[in-house]
Formats: sequence, structure tokens, C-alpha cells
Amino acid sequence: MPKVLGIVLAGGEGKRLMPLTLDRAKPAVPFGGSYRLIDFALSNLVNAGYLQCAVLTQYKSHSLDRHISVTWRMSTLLGNFVTPVPAQQRRGPQWYLGSADAIYQSMNLINDAHPDIIVVFGADHVYRMDASQMVRAHVESGAGVTVAGIRVPRKEAYQFGVIKAAADGLTIEEFLEKPADPPGLADSPDEVFASMGNYVFSTDVLVDALEKDAADPNSRHDMGGDIIPMLVGQQKACVYDFKDNVVPGATDRDRDYWRDVGTLDSYHEAHLDLVSVEPIFNLYNTDWPIFTSHPQLPGAKFVENAFARDTIVCGGSIVSGANVDSSVIGSNVYVGAGAKVERSVIFDNVTIGRGAIVRNAILDKNVIVPDGMVIGVDVEEDRRRGFTVSDGGVVALAKDQLVIP
Repeated sequence: MPKVLGIVLAGGEGKRLMPLTLDRAKPAVPFGGSYRLIDFALSNLVNAGYLQCAVLTQYKSHSLDRHISVTWRMSTLLGNFVTPVPAQQRRGPQWYLGSADAIYQSMNLINDAHPDIIVVFGADHVYRMDASQMVRAHVESGAGVTVAGIRVPRKEAYQFGVIKAAADGLTIEEFLEKPADPPGLADSPDEVFASMGNYVFSTDVLVDALEKDAADPNSRHDMGGDIIPMLVGQQKACVYDFKDNVVPGATDRDRDYWRDVGTLDSYHEAHLDLVSVEPIFNLYNTDWPIFTSHPQLPGAKFVENAFARDTIVCGGSIVSGANVDSSVIGSNVYVGAGAKVERSVIFDNVTIGRGAIVRNAILDKNVIVPDGMVIGVDVEEDRRRGFTVSDGGVVALAKDQLVIP
């Protein structure tokens, strides 16, 4: 078996997720009531048996570093670890200039671990994937890099970096950035491969590419924008079809699920995927668990004829005489009598007052909604109050944001 080092790129600012990233890095944004976004990438690596992982951080990384340090404790007896690695300016007096530069500046991790294979995953997507199957495909192909590709409708290609595969369906001929009219797949003309931002490298190939990229003054030092096109030009790149990845316990409904939650609208929609009777993404797969740390709280409680439908409610929360529909409620939340919460994502420690209405909204931690307050019904009024409103009409309140009746 090859020796594998996992590197998770977790330095993104997440500007499009504002105000949720006002006080935290994007991979530290809570998801699904109990998790952080980074838990999905790390769970995929650990479940696959890869127990040596470095998480490269940069912006507003305190809560992310704390979450990794508290949650992702591995036994050191066999040399296992999940460790956050901040920007250290090892190559000069500058922060990370891009995702490729982040790995280049952290080359000491590779030199210390001596891996045969380096698995590079992004930290801010929601999905399940057995990384060991992708590594096996990489070794069998003899490629220098293997890029995970997910099939998306050709009409949606403009939103993604698109992989143009050769006639063999494996070799990457070209890497197209958000093309308007890309060619379809040989076996499915109405689909294209979109890059998932997950890569498997042979170590020597990655190190050589990073050194060449660092010496190029015209490079953006980006993995998808510079390193992969460089290796495509050298005919060292292959694509891995995400559809071939079989995760234990997956259902037909959620097998190929992958969601980029980079905007408020996509983040909100991904939560709605969780709460249907047959969820589009199933958090309850115990054969491939998503790991995280849980606070020491009692179970959720429903009193005074409270009603919840198609909803996830986390520990310590109390719904008192309120109606909650198609929502995700975090830990230690209180929903008062007569309140209505619909199609919303409520973070930890939020209080929703009596008779309040919260609809199509995301409330970050510690928000207090006064009695009778209405959020998400009149988005123009919400804008006047200083709330963030997405293009799709989702209203978002920042952590600790003051709500004035």
C-alpha cells in the first residue's frame, strides 16, 4: 500500500458567504446543526483510512483551529494526526498567495512525512467520498495527478471548471474555466465533468510542479488555475469519475451528492436537502459517519403542543408551543410560544421570541429575535433593517447581530 499524506486546503475567506464568514473561516461555518464544513472532507479521508492529515489555514482561523484541536484528536501511538497548519512565511515575508502556494510554503510537511501519494482536498464542500478508491484508480492509471470530476448537465458548465477528457474517457486533454459551450462526454453528450477540487498526486510530480509554479512570476499560484493546467499540458493528468465511487451505506438518492456551498443560496438549499423524509443527502449513514464533537447537552424538548415537521433539532434546544417546518435547528436554541420557523437554518444559542416569524432565513449564533418580530417575509424591510439578503431572497443575520423591533 502506498504511504498517503492528506492535505486539506482550508484557507479560504468565503466572501460570498458573508455574514456567516464575518467572524470565521469558510471551512469553520456550521452545517447541518451539529457539524462544521471541514468535518466532511476530514471524515472522507479518515473513513478511507488516511490518518495523517494537515489542514492549511489562513484567514480568521481561530474557531477552525480550535475545532480541529478539540475534535480531531488521533492516536499518536501509530503516528496518526490531524493538525492545523497556519501560514508560517517559510518561503519569505508573505502570506499564502494561492492554494498552490499554500502547499509550497508548507513543503516541510511533505519532507517530514515522505509520502508516496498526496491527497489534496478542499475543505468547504458537502459530500461523501471514499478517497482510497480514487487513490487506487490513480495508481492503476500511472498518472501524475488525478482530478475528481462530477457529472453535471452541460448547460450548467459555465458555473464550474470543466475537465475535457480524451476519447479514452480518462486522460485530461484540456481544463476549461467556466466555459459557455463545452463538449459533452463521450458516453453522455449532455453532461460534462466539473472539477470537484479534489486531487491525488504522485509526490514527485506535485513537488516538481510546485517548484516550477513558484518560479513563475505570472502565475496565480492556484491549484485548479495553474498546477492542473500545467500537468495537463505535460500529459500527466487523468480524471476520476465521481460516479464510480461507492461509499458504504449510500442510498440511490444520495450516492452522487456533492454540493458547493459557497453562496448563501446554495448553503440554504443544501440544508433543505437534509430535512426531507427521504433526504437528498443522508446524515444518518452510520457506515460512513461524518465525525464531529458534540456539546454535553440534554436531548431536544417539545412542550405546550409544539409542532415540528421535516426538521432537524439538535440537543439542548426547546420548542415551546411553536411551529417549526423544513428547518435545521442547532444546539441550545429556544423557540417561544406562537412562533413560526419555516425553511430556515438556526445556529446555536439563538432565541426566537413569542409570536415571531422566521422564514427563509439563516440566523448565526447568539441572535435574539424579539417577541412578534418578522424576518424573511418582506425582504425589502429586512434590507432596511441592515440584514443581508441574498439574490435568492434568503435573509442572513450575523453572529451576535442586534435585532431591533
